[in-house]
Amino acid sequence: MNKKKLVTLLGSLLFLLLLGGCSKGNAADEKVTIYTNADEEPVEVIKNVLDQNGYKGKYNLQSFGTSELGGKLLAEGKNIEADLVTMSTFYLTSAQKKENMFKKLELPMDSLAKIPDYAAPFTVQEGTIFYNTDMMKEMKLPVPTSLKELADPKYKDAIAISDIKQSSTAWLLFQALVDNYGQEEAKTILQGIYKNAGDHLESSGSGPLKKVRLGEVAIGFGLRHQAVKDKQDSLPIDFVEPTEGTYTLTESLAVIDKGEKTNPEAEKMLNLILEKGRKDLLKIYPSALYKGETVDSAKVAKNQKVFPDELTAELLEKHQKLVD
Repeated sequence: MNKKKLVTLLGSLLFLLLLGGCSKGNAADEKVTIYTNADEEPVEVIKNVLDQNGYKGKYNLQSFGTSELGGKLLAEGKNIEADLVTMSTFYLTSAQKKENMFKKLELPMDSLAKIPDYAAPFTVQEGTIFYNTDMMKEMKLPVPTSLKELADPKYKDAIAISDIKQSSTAWLLFQALVDNYGQEEAKTILQGIYKNAGDHLESSGSGPLKKVRLGEVAIGFGLRHQAVKDKQDSLPIDFVEPTEGTYTLTESLAVIDKGEKTNPEAEKMLNLILEKGRKDLLKIYPSALYKGETVDSAKVAKNQKVFPDELTAELLEKHQKLVD
């Protein structure tokens, strides 16, 4: 190789190295885009943790409904704009199987349960029955003790639930019924519940509680932690853990694997949210996820359950057909 060719080759290699360094530098300098399906309370925890630990102004956070964000993950894969997501773990499972789109994580904390290496458990969502104590007296209704009872005609136009086509909270109701009564009986029970709910089929998981608070309906099914907070705040709200059990869904954090374009700050933010945010999250969602975490036993559901089959977007779609 002559001297001229050698100089040209070395120059090309130097250019490629500089280009690679620039691309990594650019990724680190860009704002981290965060997509989340989380409720207002955990979103505030995320913002507070990031803002108070050097990341104020260094991220863009966008909120989506669970179905909308799940659809984006499954449709866009690694091409999604987000660098970091918080999402129902079952959607992450399906997206990873389909697109292999999430980065392997090295978490700063040890999970209590076996978890995939791309997901960092964030919160536990619990489904329960709640009711407006004033409305129950006014309507002279007995407090239901089971989910099956919600199909009783005496509760016609007195209950609100969320729509399983739009909210994963509703899936907790379906899981409990299918697991306890089988698919066919669950379908019959759901027909009765939907008939009783009538127009009170809400698009969000928090929608039923809002209607119960306002006294538009007496009873609802939704997120347990929200009903617990209302009761603690002396609102006329109480709750009952159904005899079928308190079924749960986990929300997790994940980093999109974009190869060299992966923003290295995304995983740093994820670890920071776990290290600095779990303490506050436990006050909202009192379920331990990592070793060393402690919770107030009075706030923990007594009969917490998980659906026996692996939760995936495909299983959700199957259960959605029970009310088609």
